[in-house]
Amino acid sequence: MKENTTTAATGKKQQEKEKKEEQFKIRHVFAAFASLPRVLGLVWATDKRLTFCMASISVLRGFTPAVSVYITKQLIDSVVRAISDPTHDTTLVWVFVVAQLAVGLLNSLMTTLSNIVQQLLQEKVSNRVQLIILEKANTLDLAFFEDAEFYDRLRRASDEANYKPVQMISQTFDLVRSMITLLSMILLLVQLAWWLAVIVLVLPLPSFIANSRYGWIGYYRMRRESPERRKMMYYNHVMTHDQYNKEIKLFNLGHYFIKRFTRLAEQFFEESKNILVRRYLTNFVWTSLSLVANAGIYMYVALQTVAQRITLGQLTLYTQTAVQVGTSFQSVLDGISNTYENNLFVNTLFEFLEYTPVITSPPEPQPIINEDTSLGLQMEFRNVSFTYPGKDPETQAALKNVSFTIRAGETIALVGRNGAGKTTLVKLLTRLYDPDEGEILVGGRNIKEYDVKTLRQDIGVIFQDYVSYYLTARENVGIGNIDDVENLSLIESAAAKSGARQVIEELADGYETQLGRWWKNGTQLSGGQWQKIALARAFMRKARILILDEPTSSLDARAEYEVFAKFRELTEGKTAIFISHRFSTVRLADRIFVFENGIVTESGSHMELMMQDGHYAELFNLQAEAYR
Repeated sequence: MKENTTTAATGKKQQEKEKKEEQFKIRHVFAAFASLPRVLGLVWATDKRLTFCMASISVLRGFTPAVSVYITKQLIDSVVRAISDPTHDTTLVWVFVVAQLAVGLLNSLMTTLSNIVQQLLQEKVSNRVQLIILEKANTLDLAFFEDAEFYDRLRRASDEANYKPVQMISQTFDLVRSMITLLSMILLLVQLAWWLAVIVLVLPLPSFIANSRYGWIGYYRMRRESPERRKMMYYNHVMTHDQYNKEIKLFNLGHYFIKRFTRLAEQFFEESKNILVRRYLTNFVWTSLSLVANAGIYMYVALQTVAQRITLGQLTLYTQTAVQVGTSFQSVLDGISNTYENNLFVNTLFEFLEYTPVITSPPEPQPIINEDTSLGLQMEFRNVSFTYPGKDPETQAALKNVSFTIRAGETIALVGRNGAGKTTLVKLLTRLYDPDEGEILVGGRNIKEYDVKTLRQDIGVIFQDYVSYYLTARENVGIGNIDDVENLSLIESAAAKSGARQVIEELADGYETQLGRWWKNGTQLSGGQWQKIALARAFMRKARILILDEPTSSLDARAEYEVFAKFRELTEGKTAIFISHRFSTVRLADRIFVFENGIVTESGSHMELMMQDGHYAELFNLQAEAYR
């Protein structure tokens, strides 16, 4: 009861914290410009020439409205003078008409160029942002990819931040353009009445505050919905990928996943509808107020014209100027609001980029040395304990104070039920994780003293959840040692060791056959054939340690026999670790380690463990009984 009360209290505090964070404050809007230099730096670094062009065009476009309005005023006054005085020279009328045409064509050209430049720059920045995300993801530890919050930030960065930086910079340049237009128009308007400028400047403020508030609401809605939207993406993935299709059809799961997708889609639609309706109705109210005020200004200027205090050209000048001042100031405020809203989304990229890997190479890594280069490397675990992030180390530890030594060139088998800690040991050895306690030595040194990339190059691993790459057969094998992906003789040798050579040679284009049904003319392999390909990747590496996690689980009995019949040959010159539930395979090992609840409970050769008549002997006899 006490625990439930504590949990409820913690949940309530978390909700209050989130609610407080979602409260909108106008100062947040102007604080958004603090990150503008960082965003500008990103866009500038992508393409300096295009960024400079977009800025220059925006500045030039800022002056065209004022010039156009002034030319219109001069044109109308020239026409009026020509009407009132038939002897008046009409040359100026032609001059101002041509000038107005030139300004209009120039503005149209600059608008066209601005659109071209923005689209090109947006494409380049989008590609650059995706590249930055991929490069960052490549540096991060496995632990990040097993964390839900990480995936939320990754999705937000990928979905929102890839096009927002250019929008933010473009709107900032437009903001500068609007400010230039605004200032030039105010200089014209105050010549009639200073208070008209005050009116048109005050009216857009409520709309600006409302838009900024709804931008804040939209951003926090996106953050809140991110996990659920990932569920929608997952349901879409399940329904549209071949690896799930057989089971979905056999178990009639299609409508189940479609119903779940639809429920989330409808939920998000209702939330979007509520926000959009309120936002645009609010905007309509404030826009209507601005239109009423503009009508009043028109009436005032018209009456001034009737009273002959200003000319007909000035009537046009001041009415257009009033509209332009209001429009320009509204554009300035909208620019600030949009910059603020885009900044919220761009920050999701910077949040993602703040992730830093925990597992890194030392400043001065040591070389991996072995006295006898014809053998593999010696390994030692000293009092190693490890618990996965988010788990309780007291009750859910994956490894508990594990110690053992594996001699160079020795072959070790790891047995035990699923979740006993076998695969975790491999992850620690390859520094996908670091132990919480204890140390792991390879070649007599702590593995933390080695360069991470060099250490992993010396270890060939195939996990039971191996990846089926939709590449060519040659690439599927060759990426086991990416530097030799074009070395066909080495690839053929690795394929021969794993039993994949016959599979590949029977394909339509041999080693250049495209694998996977996603691509045109792609060939889909069976589970056993894919596993032979994956196993070949392990043999591609010039590694002194070979680790095979359930290496033959998808192979038929004959294929499994062929692999292990030459197992000694395949592991010659290497230290080998393999994990298997098949005791016919396990018997080939020099020693066997039995794992139970994260502890090595037994170790020895097959005969030694059978004589001990412990857990290993029990498991062996149970499996042997099934074949009698």
